[in-house]
Amino acid sequence: MAFENFLNAKALILLSSGLDSTVNLYFAKAKLTKIAAITFDYGQRAAKKELESAREICKSISVPHEVIDLKWLGALGQSSLTDFKKSVPINSQVDITSLDKSKETAASVWVPNRNGVFLNVAASVAEAFSIPVIVPGFNLEEAQTFPDNSQEFIFALNSSFTYSTNKKVKAECFTTALNKGEIVKMGKELGVDFDLVWPCYFSNDTPCGSCESCLRFKRALTTHG
Repeated sequence: MAFENFLNAKALILLSSGLDSTVNLYFAKAKLTKIAAITFDYGQRAAKKELESAREICKSISVPHEVIDLKWLGALGQSSLTDFKKSVPINSQVDITSLDKSKETAASVWVPNRNGVFLNVAASVAEAFSIPVIVPGFNLEEAQTFPDNSQEFIFALNSSFTYSTNKKVKAECFTTALNKGEIVKMGKELGVDFDLVWPCYFSNDTPCGSCESCLRFKRALTTHG
């Protein structure tokens, strides 16, 4: 890994290549200029396409990028995103207008402590290279069903980082107060190339268009398209 390219960065972006993390990447680049990005391979179904898209996104705006292997996390199973014997909810199994239904699908794709692991690994990298801020891609919409997408989670992390990092790394997200439609609007203002975004839970040639992540992305594009 060429982490030496991370020296003097002002922020480290956790880039999955989805909508939220990509817009946060562009915002941080515009605000802070010198940034770096990491993408995690945790054995997820979408790993191939996520990594390809993340590399292309970073290349397009000249951001140093590294992939970190966390396949042990996926090997724990428990989630349809990492256990290929389980089925990811699609089509009629998904209803993004229903909070109750979304809670069901969230339980299916939940990876044990995923964002906790991601942000603590990112904090280690950030502290090692004197990067003061780590930036995940969260949103208000999914915080209703994924509590580790919330501003409250960031507050809790920052409290723990005062103990676990000598250089007092902080987490900050620029989209926690926004729904996905509003994030698309922000992305357009920043000049995001949405063709490079990978919103899907799968690694097919094109996004499936029927998983919850795809459906939320499509709705957001329609709202602010």
